[in-house]
Amino acid sequence: MASRGSESAPLVGVTTYLERAQQGVWDVRAAFLPEQYLTGVTSAGGIALLLPPQDPESADAAIAGLDGLILSGGADVAPELYGAERHPTTDPARVDRDSWELALFRAAERRRMPVLAICRGLQLVNVARGGTLQQHLPESLGTERYRIGGGVFAENQVAVARDTALAAVLGEDAVSVRSYHHQGIDRLGEGLVAAAHSDDGLVQAFVDTQGGSHVVGIQWHPEEDAEDRRLFQDLVTQARAFARQKEGTS
Repeated sequence: MASRGSESAPLVGVTTYLERAQQGVWDVRAAFLPEQYLTGVTSAGGIALLLPPQDPESADAAIAGLDGLILSGGADVAPELYGAERHPTTDPARVDRDSWELALFRAAERRRMPVLAICRGLQLVNVARGGTLQQHLPESLGTERYRIGGGVFAENQVAVARDTALAAVLGEDAVSVRSYHHQGIDRLGEGLVAAAHSDDGLVQAFVDTQGGSHVVGIQWHPEEDAEDRRLFQDLVTQARAFARQKEGTS
């Protein structure tokens, strides 16, 4: 077992969703998360811990022993949270997940805990900061390029902005990413700065400039690329530094 010393594997919480699952004679709701997220964390030297939806009041206690947080992908964020009317294509509201993950993110913010927000996670953080979303990109941008369907991830190119924390991780050239979403950022939330765009102008990533927090949001799915673990490695590096800082102040 890894120690909690300064060189130990940091503990990274990863949000999950509650879905109906069948196994043998059992048909129950269960905490679900694709294994790729766990592999992303462990291959980068971290230890992944699952955070299924539960009472938002327990969010502070849930992350108290963690060193980093990943907000994973999944169903659409409820448009009611950013004052928009529901589009016909928007997923049914997942109140349990929205309220839980908003509470987790705010608890992480208070601690200045490093956060990696993936796809839905990016959208949730943007909404938490007062931003808004485009609910159906095929309508607003006129393209199906980001969700081709059938469980197949689309390949897209994004350009990383210079002089951002993301550029330090990925470089400044075009990066090939794997996409599966039909919503995207409209207005950026407070303290968030665009760190990558696609050629149609859609914000593909942001970084946080507010309060010294390390928050990176990406619209694509890095867990689907086993050959490129740089974003997970960056989060684990930041989480390890956060763990050392906690030890120094305890």
